[in-house]
Amino acid sequence: MKTRPFLLHALSPLHAGTGHAADVIDLPTARMKATGVPFVPGSSIRGVLRDVRKATAGDATYVLAVFGPETGNASDHAGALVIGDARLLALPVRSFRGTFAWATSPLLLTLAKRDFDGLGNQPIPSIPGRGARLADKNCIFNSHLYLEDLDLPAEESKEAAAWARVLAPLVFPDDDIFAKRFTVVDDETMTFLWETATQVDARVRLDETTRTVASGALWLEESLPPETLLIGLLVADRSRRKGVVMDADGVLDFALKSEETLQFGGKASTGRGRCRMIPVPPQGASKS
Repeated sequence: MKTRPFLLHALSPLHAGTGHAADVIDLPTARMKATGVPFVPGSSIRGVLRDVRKATAGDATYVLAVFGPETGNASDHAGALVIGDARLLALPVRSFRGTFAWATSPLLLTLAKRDFDGLGNQPIPSIPGRGARLADKNCIFNSHLYLEDLDLPAEESKEAAAWARVLAPLVFPDDDIFAKRFTVVDDETMTFLWETATQVDARVRLDETTRTVASGALWLEESLPPETLLIGLLVADRSRRKGVVMDADGVLDFALKSEETLQFGGKASTGRGRCRMIPVPPQGASKS
């Protein structure tokens, strides 16, 4: 079996919902049960990729080999591709200096390091207590980083700069906007940010006759804001479909060979969910 990490880079608000909730926010974004980390379910990503390949592949047999047969024929053979959940990697947060910063934490980087191929020696910044480590001093003011209403002691860090060098060519290959805004905050601060720094919109439905808000049709909807970064993993084995010969590399290339802009999650008709899906090449290899 072979793996291929990928990034989701949100270009518009991304709502991967869980349905109605008995909370202040009526339609919250999906979060992992144990950690509370926002994520996009792998089943949702799989459905999008399958639909796209159906529309573009010249031979539907390869779609069935990679993604598995239709529901009515599920017992024929297993699909050759497994798609994991895309977990939060960095969250854009309003900053006093630099407009905004991409905030992540040692925990999120440690989880990403497990998924990235060839990052075994990538250093994780150490942050004792509350604080931040930045790849660049662009967002630092008077030795502090100001995110939303938070005031964090901050300093430049070689470890944060090393991560910025890995991620920047994927997120903004033709600009240095990412490295200037990449920051690593302590895990407790990051937990607070992914709970409170998401985008929450009030939505309404109008009555067709009166053109006013319909009774009971006012709700709050949570989304991950534009510029959010998530990381996921594709895992492939050989094709098990009779008459289709594909090795693991062929399966991965069929599913996602190069960067694509796709729509994920709900509310597509209102512009939600437009994302870049970026395969991560092995470290040391050039982007194709």
